[in-house]
Amino acid sequence: MIMFRFRANNMADVDGRQEDRTDRFPAKQQVHSNYDTMVFANIDHVRCRYPFCIVWTPIPCLTWMFPFIGHLGIAMSSGVIRDFAGPYFVSEDDMAFGRPTKYWELLPDLASGGQQGWDRAISDASEEYKHRMHNLLCDNCHSHVSMALNQMRYKGCSNWNMVNVCLLMLINGKFVSIWGFLKTWIPFFILLVSMALLVLILKFNS
Repeated sequence: MIMFRFRANNMADVDGRQEDRTDRFPAKQQVHSNYDTMVFANIDHVRCRYPFCIVWTPIPCLTWMFPFIGHLGIAMSSGVIRDFAGPYFVSEDDMAFGRPTKYWELLPDLASGGQQGWDRAISDASEEYKHRMHNLLCDNCHSHVSMALNQMRYKGCSNWNMVNVCLLMLINGKFVSIWGFLKTWIPFFILLVSMALLVLILKFNS
């Protein structure tokens, strides 16, 4: 009888400590769980909706030679993509160079202001780039996305730039489908094989 009471008391103490830990951290766990569910539930490859994502698509000729270089856009909470498509023009729901082949999911709770801060930052960056000339080397679609991330201070950072965004997209990006993978890499491999055959032919004829 004494042992039973001792075990019951120990179990009550353990349950109490677990409840205390749950009470201490409920908001953070719930927020992450809700955002994860929302992002996965709302991504729609058919309708081209990628809420809270950075998206990527190949640029003809350029991506064929350098597969890690492509065109970048960033999507609102609704999933609608905004991208700096050319001089003084930011496209909406009509991404330059076609539908995205890769996407990188981000968490809006890591942006200052949450979902509203996310949308506001993208809108502000898009308005700014409607007044800018497009420069392939130093002020381009990657710069537009970087400005949006800096505006929302994503992960508490304000030093996003075209280089680290490009690198992280390469590391974290997921292909939307097998076709997305093939569209990205087949031209590069065709070009690579063609060059190899040309070298062999020239070497054989010399």
